[in-house]
Amino acid sequence: MVGRTVRGLVPVLLVAGALAGCSTESDAGAGAEASPGGGATAGTAAGKTAAAKGGTVGGAGSGCELRVTFDVAKRWKARAVAVDADSSVAAALGTQGPVSMVCEIDAKPAGHLGFLRVWQGDGEGGTPRQVLEGFVAADENASKTAYTRSTVGKLAVTEVAYTVHSKVMEESREARAFAVATPDGPVVVHLGGLDSQEHRAMLPAYELAKRSLRLG
Repeated sequence: MVGRTVRGLVPVLLVAGALAGCSTESDAGAGAEASPGGGATAGTAAGKTAAAKGGTVGGAGSGCELRVTFDVAKRWKARAVAVDADSSVAAALGTQGPVSMVCEIDAKPAGHLGFLRVWQGDGEGGTPRQVLEGFVAADENASKTAYTRSTVGKLAVTEVAYTVHSKVMEESREARAFAVATPDGPVVVHLGGLDSQEHRAMLPAYELAKRSLRLG
């Protein structure tokens, strides 16, 4: 797959913006504000629907070489993203809190408007919860956060479900992300979507990525 820089990412961001084998528990404390029936509620019916595997991303030749590998839903297309260091706009769009975007997996070939985006941080970067808190805090339009912890194989994973208010769409939409620590630094996998309906339709692909997660 051909990679691209974040210089041309602006229009893309405007458009887009468990778990067999996993054990899960609520992560109580500040920011755990699950909203009944709302965007910050984990485990919707859509998220429990199985997604057909179309390939694996993270290894050599997969479109994105990452610190982790995971399965990608059928017809979703991965490509590497490189932040253009010479563009302040690209740097702002390609960095969120403690992590920078390195890969986006496009749902359009599968009939949806949205992306799974992979972000990585340098060094230890803190716990998965701390990384996600920094990631969400960097989005001034985020609210109604709810954190959960789970185990995928031997990996400790923290997930956040939240809502984002879009000034362009003049409405709030659901979003979620999970984070894992690796020896080379944290990795965040984020699912957005044009709106909450698209987000829910793409949850099976997100859950497929999470339950198949392993170190690269």
